[in-house]
Amino acid sequence: MAERSMAAVDVADTSGEEPLTAKAGQATDDGAEAEKVSGGAEDTAHTGEVGAAAADSQPPELHSGHKLARRYRLEECVTRLDGFSSWRAVDEKLRRAVGVHILPSDHPRARPVLSAARSSALLGDPRFVQVLDAVEENDLVYVVHEWLPDATELTTVLASGPLEPHDAYQLVSQVSQAMAAAHREGLSHLRITPGSVLRTESGQYRIRGLAVMAALRGITCDHPQRTDTEAIGALLYASLTQRWPYENDAYGLTGLPKGVGLIAPDQVRAGVHRGLSELAMRALVNDGATASRQEQPCTTPEELAKAVAAMPRIRPPETAFSTPPPYQRTGYQQGSYRQPPAHNGQPGRATQVIPTPPPPLQSRTGKALKWSVSALLIAALGLGSWQLADTLLKLEGDQEAPGNSQTTVGKDKKQSGKPIKIVNAGEYYPDGKPQHPDQANDTHDGNPDTYWRTRTFKEGPELNPAFKQGVGLVYDLGSEHHISSASIGLHYAGKQTTVTLYAANSLSSSEPLSSLQKLGTAQTSQTTAQVKLKKPAKSRYVLVWITAMPYAPTENYSEAGYKQGVTEVSFTG
Repeated sequence: MAERSMAAVDVADTSGEEPLTAKAGQATDDGAEAEKVSGGAEDTAHTGEVGAAAADSQPPELHSGHKLARRYRLEECVTRLDGFSSWRAVDEKLRRAVGVHILPSDHPRARPVLSAARSSALLGDPRFVQVLDAVEENDLVYVVHEWLPDATELTTVLASGPLEPHDAYQLVSQVSQAMAAAHREGLSHLRITPGSVLRTESGQYRIRGLAVMAALRGITCDHPQRTDTEAIGALLYASLTQRWPYENDAYGLTGLPKGVGLIAPDQVRAGVHRGLSELAMRALVNDGATASRQEQPCTTPEELAKAVAAMPRIRPPETAFSTPPPYQRTGYQQGSYRQPPAHNGQPGRATQVIPTPPPPLQSRTGKALKWSVSALLIAALGLGSWQLADTLLKLEGDQEAPGNSQTTVGKDKKQSGKPIKIVNAGEYYPDGKPQHPDQANDTHDGNPDTYWRTRTFKEGPELNPAFKQGVGLVYDLGSEHHISSASIGLHYAGKQTTVTLYAANSLSSSEPLSSLQKLGTAQTSQTTAQVKLKKPAKSRYVLVWITAMPYAPTENYSEAGYKQGVTEVSFTG
């Protein structure tokens, strides 16, 4: 877990709750009344029973500066509720901010929280805020997770107004796809709210509290997929209208008028995208479909994700460029300045004539300078012609000598080398922890825009052997070849990337690195690593092994940290 991207996020889902500082340490309200979920009566009753039992278990008396496991220093309490507390903390070992949920080990929800945290950590999907640690010690249970300093809650985003259609489309697309992946692994959220969805500076959406927030609050449900789908529909509805799709106000949003029922977003606010409006209604509980098209409701995140994919893609708004002001003619005119207007019908003063300067270099000094420059040019041309003729005569003599000609051609052939065709590629991960095996063949497809990417590491440039000895790719050359050099295209530049070539026996990752023959090593800060072998080696399989990689910023689903990507690899014989 330590090798995942770790930048982060609010420790507690405080959606629908007042900040802790506003209540001077009092317990905050969970905002459960503002929520509407599938099977709500049964779920609320169950939650109430567990909440009553949890009230008897008081949160541990902790304070700022307290350390957990001699590593996590508590900084600020964010939430104190139902016997547990959530903190912003510092991981002193890795020098990074983290979030921590803490509750007594005798708390009735302690075991479910530990189980939910460990299951969430195994998912490893970068669209979710990652669980970094889940521990029980010294009568405490605590869960450590990422803290994203550059992320903003959707609650805050919606406070300034509804989203543009393209942003709303990206929200429902990314969240539905992420939850579909989670449900395929048997994980549900049950508390997807505007406070549990975060938008990063790059425009990506991250979901926090997968399984953990529901376990902390004792929430269970008979139809988890439908509950999560409705919650995503509510997010889409709110992003289109800046209104909460139920009668109660929640998460800083005004609810719908009482007694009206659920009405389509395009009837609440003018200018709402029709397709997104219908999609929100299909995801919410409204007995199926929009009134206009009568399409089937989306009851699972998978169905919702497919419905989003079937929509025409919504393009981002074009950048507006302001038109420059028209050219204003100035009062200056060549040879004169604008004269003041005539008085009493009398014409203004006559324009002053500027005398024409004499032609350049017409003086005695100028003429002498011209002759000196001309003489120097003639001398330079003569010297250059003589050197050129001498070079051509030497070259002609070299070409007439057969021994010299054969030697030159032989050197050119040796230097240029012969390219070796790559038949197949696979990822090499002897520790059983792959990066992105499905991208291995993108590194020899002739397209530099496709590439294989590593995960993000927090320590570097050299990888920490305690977590990861290295990452690599094995290439099949079809048959044995003499290999003299390799060129490895890299996606990220910077200090520094270390690449080593090994002769392998197959594409399998089961062979230990110590059993492979080392061929050569190269270090670079550029986007290409050139590995030249001192002596050509013969092999069919070649391993490209990376043990150091540069620091790179956030890109798509890849967080900022030490990482590298391989674009195109080629070998020469």
